[in-house]
Amino acid sequence: MQRDQVERFFTLYQAEIHLFLSRRLANPDLATDLTQETFARLLGVDPGETIENVRAYLYRTAHRLAIDHRRKQQRQRTVSLPDETLGSLPDRGPDSEARVADRETLACLVHALEELPPLTRRIFQLTRVEGLSYAETARRLAVSESSVQKHLARALRHAAERLRGAGAR
Repeated sequence: MQRDQVERFFTLYQAEIHLFLSRRLANPDLATDLTQETFARLLGVDPGETIENVRAYLYRTAHRLAIDHRRKQQRQRTVSLPDETLGSLPDRGPDSEARVADRETLACLVHALEELPPLTRRIFQLTRVEGLSYAETARRLAVSESSVQKHLARALRHAAERLRGAGAR
């Protein structure tokens, strides 16, 4: 997005977004930082991409940034244990056979996705990896939601067939 457009939106919505974040986080300084990050993300939007409702985009971005911040705080609050305690805890992770099988399954899935046509692969990436909705994906790629659903179904069917054919679990 163009810098002058972002500056105009900043003038229009900065106070509103800051108030929204201040209420959610109960920390005005953090709200200021995340408000700036919200507009920085708007500035980073691809110039060819159209945002139909900039105000909604800003609120969604601010909301996600607040969630990410809370999650980061929760991870930092985890209790640290002494090394001797960590050494005595049982390893509940997958064994080496399971890790090898998981890597093979992942390689098979990656190969299956590489076989897809570019649009189908992109739709899979946007919906399943980046977490965009069908509507967001359709807008970003200038296709109908129905087309997004059909391409995604094709991608999932193809991946499942390849995984079954490889004997993946």
